Amino acid sequence: MRDFFQEQLNELNLELTRMGAACEEIISLASRSLTDYSDDLAKQVHTVGQIIDESERTIETICLKLLLRQQPVARDLRQISAAMKMITDIERIGDQSEDIVDLIPKMERRADEKYPKIREMAKAAQTMVTEAVDAYVKQDLTMARKVMAHDDVVDDYFSQVKRGIIGIIAENPNEGEYALDLLMIAKYFERIGDHCTNIAEWVEFSVTGVHKDSQ
Repeated sequence: MRDFFQEQLNELNLELTRMGAACEEIISLASRSLTDYSDDLAKQVHTVGQIIDESERTIETICLKLLLRQQPVARDLRQISAAMKMITDIERIGDQSEDIVDLIPKMERRADEKYPKIREMAKAAQTMVTEAVDAYVKQDLTMARKVMAHDDVVDDYFSQVKRGIIGIIAENPNEGEYALDLLMIAKYFERIGDHCTNIAEWVEFSVTGVHKDSQ
C-alpha cells in the first residue's frame, strides 16, 4: 500500500514540476513581449496559460485521489494540502503573465525602450518559481526560505521602476497614460513575486507543519 502511495506522490511531484516549468516559460514570454511583441507571441502565451490551467486540474485530481483513497499520515497530508494551495498561486501567475501580454498592444510602441528593470524583475520571479517548486519536490526548507528572502529583490526592482516612472511623468506629463501602463506591468511582476513567496510558505508548512499566517 505504501509503495502505491509513494508512486502516486511521485506522479504529483512530476506534474507540479511540469506546471512550474510552464510557469517559468510564461513569465519568460511575458518579459519577451515587452520588446518583441507579436500576435504569434501572444498566442503562444495563451497556449502556455491553457497548459497551466490543465495542470492545475490534473494535480487537483491526483491530490483528491490521494486524500480519499490512501488516508495519508500527518506529513503526507501536509504535503498534499500544500500542493493544492500552491497550484492556486501558480495558476494566478499564469493569469497575470497573460494580463501583461494583453496590456502591451494598448501601449504606445517604443522601439528604443529596453525595460531593463522590469525584465530583471521578470528574471528574478522566474528564479523564484523554479526554486519554490524544486523546494517542494525536495522538501527543502532552506531553499524555500531562500525564495521568501528573494522577494525583497523583486520588491526593490519595483521601487526602482516606480521612481523611473515618476521621472517619466515629471519630464513629460503627456506620457502619463504610457507611464501608468508601464507601472501596471511592473505591478503584475511584483505580484508574481508575492505568489512565489506564498508557494514557498506552503513548502515550509509541508515540512514543518507551521504556516506563517498561523503564527
